[in-house]
Amino acid sequence: MHLRRAILILLSIVLATASVSAQKQIKAPELNGGEGWLNVDKPLTLAGLRGKVVLLDFWTYGCINCIHIIPDLKKLEAKYPKNLAVIGVHSAKFENESETDNIRNIIVRYGIEHPVVNDSDYRIWNRFGVRAWPTRVLIDPNGYIIGRYSGEGDYDEIDATIAAAVKLARAKGELDETPLKLALERAKVGDLPLAYPGKVLADAASGRLFIADSNHNRIVVTDLDGKLIETIGTGAADFKDGGFDSCAFNQPQGLAVGGDKLYVADRENHRIRLVDLKKKTVTTIAGTGIIDDFVNIGGDALKTALRSPWDVSLAGSYLFVAMAGSHQIWRMDVAKNYIEPYAGNRIEARIDGKRLNASFAQPSGLANDGRSLFVADSESNIIRRIDLRTERVETLVGGDLFEFGDVDGTGDDVRLQHPLGLALNDGKVLIADTYNHRIKSLDPDDRSVKTLFGNGKPAQVDGRNASFYEPGGISIAGGRLYVADTNNHAIRVVDLKTKLTSTLMIRGLKPPSPVEPDGEAVIPNRQVITLEPREVSADAMNAVSIDLSFPEGYHLNPNAPHRLEISTESSARRFKSLPLTVPFKAAANATEITMKATITYCREDNTGVCRLTSLVWVIPVKSVPGKPAVTIGVSAKIE
Repeated sequence: MHLRRAILILLSIVLATASVSAQKQIKAPELNGGEGWLNVDKPLTLAGLRGKVVLLDFWTYGCINCIHIIPDLKKLEAKYPKNLAVIGVHSAKFENESETDNIRNIIVRYGIEHPVVNDSDYRIWNRFGVRAWPTRVLIDPNGYIIGRYSGEGDYDEIDATIAAAVKLARAKGELDETPLKLALERAKVGDLPLAYPGKVLADAASGRLFIADSNHNRIVVTDLDGKLIETIGTGAADFKDGGFDSCAFNQPQGLAVGGDKLYVADRENHRIRLVDLKKKTVTTIAGTGIIDDFVNIGGDALKTALRSPWDVSLAGSYLFVAMAGSHQIWRMDVAKNYIEPYAGNRIEARIDGKRLNASFAQPSGLANDGRSLFVADSESNIIRRIDLRTERVETLVGGDLFEFGDVDGTGDDVRLQHPLGLALNDGKVLIADTYNHRIKSLDPDDRSVKTLFGNGKPAQVDGRNASFYEPGGISIAGGRLYVADTNNHAIRVVDLKTKLTSTLMIRGLKPPSPVEPDGEAVIPNRQVITLEPREVSADAMNAVSIDLSFPEGYHLNPNAPHRLEISTESSARRFKSLPLTVPFKAAANATEITMKATITYCREDNTGVCRLTSLVWVIPVKSVPGKPAVTIGVSAKIE
């Protein structure tokens, strides 16, 4: 299938001879042919959007340049809320990226709030003659193409063109200023203690586990058994140095530790942050946060712009950085606060050789043994090795930009699919083969790869035949492999001796709690159910019995950390199955009992399609002395 996809992309370049001419108005073709729409309740058409400026964003979700475009799109949407309709046309590079449910996950993960169509067969891509990701096509209120932009850095030009088109249409009375009706995917999901964790770091020396809780914009610290130690960051997507309770990250990814110093690749902030675990402070040590002023020479770390640092690896006083956004490996001397390109010429390709002459394609995972730096070169679907003595780059295994798949073997015959994470274990390099939903092992001496864990199907199943869902990071300590199982919102633990996989339960961890203006905590996708008043015992232990019914073909995921909070108790409890009976004691003056449950339910066929939801039951009660204990039955139907 991946060969067919590559042929389709190459064919589209030939079809692109019908590109826009500045001297000739071209009517935009329609948007039919997609395999599903997201963030709206029905498919959109350009005819139905007449009167609005339309900006089509052709993208694929693993592409770092496409990710860089997202903030620009959000700025434009905020600037023209009534006049502009941004529509994402997701034309997938990888087979895994062509699945609508996987696109839904990435929409929630990156906070995309405009309509997206799954153009999995390139029908819209070909109709518009698109050549590359990302490409944006601008359409005026009368349906004519007025702009085409490929790559990054066109915000000002697009903004000016939109402003001119809006002004002209308003003057002619042709502008539709009715806001677009949306049905956001994020409104359909609840919140778990972890949200799309990108990387994980197990530190055997201190017995600590560090988790990049990426979509909660924080770092979670536990012991190696999951006992919560602390969280670092407010949870707000922001940039702020300071104490653990006041600092802020934005989509943190890679982690590296040296003693009481934790280094964080703060991806969306385009910075490297230093966490002092002893002083409990966070400071910025590299990056300006402005990717538009990116230069390729390095220098003073705090005066040098970075582009989407995705992983970090510490070797002595050097911190290596996987600079996904510039297709390079950078190196920082942390003692001298100096950072510079170490390997890669910024050309997105598979080219070996001397470090500054070599080419990478979105490197996103690092590991080193002091002699060699291993690189997960994600978009090229390969694993590279940089000899730190000879400073040469070589490809160990894998294909190329459009040569991917799921094939064990040796050298160039191996096929991976967008690997994101690496870990070293007894001379082997373990690989998070992300889009294949597997963990694999590479022997760097004979360049052989074999699958260790994961059945290749996106799901969350523990045990010997475990399944994962786009694992993004891995780390090893104490004979256990820790996996940041990104789309399952979980850390999985594989016992390397027994080969059994379990889901790490982090006791006491809660998601960050945003609040409404009235001070009430926000419960995502909340369904509130108010019951009839009940009399309960003021003396005996009462109980509530909870049961739920799910949509046809779905079931409660027994591996997810479901939570139940009852207003009469001081802490939340976890549960794995239903129905559930929970005892409670009612105070003598009790007038109401509130129960809040956050649950995950998944497809029966274990395809990895899961939903999160939150339920709130409000029970008015009268506490009666001497009354026997009662059991209150509560239920709900999940739509």
